[in-house]
Amino acid sequence: MPPPRAAMTRTREEVDATLQIAKLDAAELLPTVHCLGFSLGANGAAAGDFCLLELEPALCQQLEAGHSLVIRGDKDEQAVLCSKDKTYDLKIADTSNMLLFIPGCKTPDQLKMEETQSNIIHTEIFGFSNNYWELRRCRPKLKKLKKLLMQNTYEGPDSQKEEDSTHSKYTTEDLLDQIQASEEEIMTQLQVLNACEIGGYWRILEFDYEMKLLNHVTQLVDSESWSFSKVPLNICLQELGPLEPEEMIEHCLKCYGKKYIDEGEVYFELNADKICRATAQMLLQNAVKFNLAEFQEVWQQSVPEGMITRLDQLKGLALVDRYSRPEIIFLLKVDDLPEGNQERFNSLFSLREKWTEEDIAPYIQDLCGEKQTIGALLTKYSRSSMQNGVKVYNSRRPIS
Repeated sequence: MPPPRAAMTRTREEVDATLQIAKLDAAELLPTVHCLGFSLGANGAAAGDFCLLELEPALCQQLEAGHSLVIRGDKDEQAVLCSKDKTYDLKIADTSNMLLFIPGCKTPDQLKMEETQSNIIHTEIFGFSNNYWELRRCRPKLKKLKKLLMQNTYEGPDSQKEEDSTHSKYTTEDLLDQIQASEEEIMTQLQVLNACEIGGYWRILEFDYEMKLLNHVTQLVDSESWSFSKVPLNICLQELGPLEPEEMIEHCLKCYGKKYIDEGEVYFELNADKICRATAQMLLQNAVKFNLAEFQEVWQQSVPEGMITRLDQLKGLALVDRYSRPEIIFLLKVDDLPEGNQERFNSLFSLREKWTEEDIAPYIQDLCGEKQTIGALLTKYSRSSMQNGVKVYNSRRPIS
C-alpha cells in the first residue's frame, strides 16, 4: 500500500496568480497567507468528534476566569446549559459554511501585531463541522423543585414522618443535579418557597405547621404589645423556644418579616401583606368557592389587629368571579399552573373563557422573558375583544 501523499504546498507566485484570477488586490490584504490542507491518516478528527459551542462574551469571560458551565437535564428532558446565575436552552444550528478546526491558527489582529514580512503559512486542518450549539436565554425550569420538596414536607420535629427514613430528602447538591436551573436561580426559588435547610436537607414546611408557627409569633406580638415593625428576635426565641425549635421560630420570622439590627439587637419588621395573604390561603384552601363578601369579612377578622386586608394582596393566589351572583372567590395558585407558555394559557382559558388583563396578569407575569411584556404574551397567545366597554382576552385556538 503506497504511503499517504504529502500535503500540497504553494509558492508565493501561485498565491499571487490565484488572487489575480479571483480579481483581488493583494495591496488590500494582509501579507501573510494561510494555505490550508486536511490532515492525512489518523492525525485528523472525524466529523462529530467535537462539538462547537457559541458563547456570548460574558460567558466566555466566566470560562476564562475559571468558572464552570454545566449541562443539566434527565434523559426525558431537553438539555439546558447553566452558568452560576443564568439558564440557557441548547439548540443545534446548522451552517452551510464548513467550520474548520485549525490548531494554532492566528487571527488577522494577531498577524497585524506581529508585523511579519510577506510569507506563507502552511496550516493543517485538524477537523471540521457543519453545525454548532447555540445558546438562548430561557426561564429556569423550577416547577420540579417544588414538586420534589412537596413529596416530604416538614411537619415539625415531633412528626412521625421524621422517624421514617424512606421519605425523600434533598441536599443542595441533589437539587443542582436534578433541577434545570442555575445555582443562583435555585437558591432564589428556595427563598420564594419559604424552604429551609434542616439537617443538611432542604424542606418545605407543611402549610398548617407554618401557620402554627406564625400564630405563635403574632400572638406573642399582641400579648407583649409590640409594634409589628419592631419584633425582637431574642425575646421571641426565649418565649417560644419551649413550644417550637428556635431555628423554626427564626425561619418563620425570616419568611414573614425583614431582619435588621438596632443598637446591637436583632429585630424583624413583619410584612402585613404576607401575613394577610397566608391567612387568606388558610381560609380558602378548604373551600371550593367562597362568597366574596363573607370571605372578606372573615378574612379581616382573622388577621392580627391593626392589619388591613385588601384583595390586591391575593394576586396569583386567588381569583374573584365578578360575574357570578353572589360574587365568589376561590383558590388559584400560579405555582400550580403549567410551566410552558401555551400549556399555561390553555389551562387558564379552560378555567375561564374570557379574562381581563388585570385578572390574567398575575398568572402570566412569570412567563415574561427578558424585555418581554404581558401585552406581548397576550398578543401572541390570545385574541382581544370588547365586552361591556372592557377589553377582554380569549384563546386563539379551541380549548378541549
